[in-house]
Amino acid sequence: MNRLERIVSIAFFVCSSSAIVLLAAPPPQDHRTENVIFVMTDGLRWQEVFHGEDPALLVLDPKHSKGKELAAFQRAQAAYQRDTPAARREALMPFFWGTMAKNGQIYGNRDLESDAYVTNGRNFSYPGYNETLCGFADPAIDSNDEVLNPNVTVLEWLNNKPHFKDKVAAFGAWDIFGFIFNHPRSGFTVNSGYEPLTVEPITPKIALLNQLKADNPRIWSDEAFDALPFQTALEYLKVHKPRVLYLSLGETDDWGHDANYIEYLNAAHRADDFLRRLWETVQSMPQYKGRTTLIYSPDHGRGSGSEWTSHGRKIPESKYIWMAFLGPDTPALGERSKIPAVTQNQIAATLAATIGEDYRKDVPKAGPPIADVVKAAHVK
Repeated sequence: MNRLERIVSIAFFVCSSSAIVLLAAPPPQDHRTENVIFVMTDGLRWQEVFHGEDPALLVLDPKHSKGKELAAFQRAQAAYQRDTPAARREALMPFFWGTMAKNGQIYGNRDLESDAYVTNGRNFSYPGYNETLCGFADPAIDSNDEVLNPNVTVLEWLNNKPHFKDKVAAFGAWDIFGFIFNHPRSGFTVNSGYEPLTVEPITPKIALLNQLKADNPRIWSDEAFDALPFQTALEYLKVHKPRVLYLSLGETDDWGHDANYIEYLNAAHRADDFLRRLWETVQSMPQYKGRTTLIYSPDHGRGSGSEWTSHGRKIPESKYIWMAFLGPDTPALGERSKIPAVTQNQIAATLAATIGEDYRKDVPKAGPPIADVVKAAHVK
């Protein structure tokens, strides 16, 4: 081999070796999320999330200036009233602001030019849940009636994949979720309202929860107190270890419609604590620790001032919502400001992307994943 041939041969060997090393090298950052927990709380306003208790709404009716109503007012003052909006919101939602905001991403503070809103134009529950879970608004869904959803949710889509089959479960306070998820068609575990959970094994805790659902007084005929679906979901998580867990809470909306601002605040505070307990539970379990993304959002907003109790098409500002994301593949950018708006129809594809799945490839009309949330994700 002459000198020129040797140079060419060496150069070819070096280039080929470099190419092999480049192809074999792992991606710069491995995708770690294997599970996702998605919690929604019905109709919790962005105003309380970002400002905390509203002093103009937490007021004592002169007719209730003594007795149990006064005691409830004083407890709420002590729990939620602070000198600044930052202190008030941390008092109302300590896990949200102490853990999710510091280690994840929060969208929807309109004061910081971070809008988040629904696109369905109706601003109430079933259209909002459909948009959130399917990734698009459906004009045909125009009521909260018990109608089986013709659309496939991202949870059903995931459950149809072999590696997620029977690893998806949904729990809700509102008894309409069996219709929203089209339980007869979708086939994964859906438990909502006052219905008992019948999935084996029926642990002693599940048996007790089933009995409490039957025995509890019902302020709202179609919606259980949030503690019941939360506790049921938590026990299911421990026993069955799903890869995708959905939980919807309802008291924030129910107390809002009842114009009970104190209980609305209490419900928001409890929901925050449920998040904390879910997160601490999964961080204590090897299957989930460091491998789980948590998402939190409402289905719609509410009005302001005297209209805080209501929402819907006639209250345009009730389209504004908020979103929070926390997980090992989501950069810790905190409370976002001065960014383009995000929309409710992006949540489904974002959820899928956090666990490495390309929802939009199969459902192109869905909103795209929120890029900053899934920046480190490697979508299949």
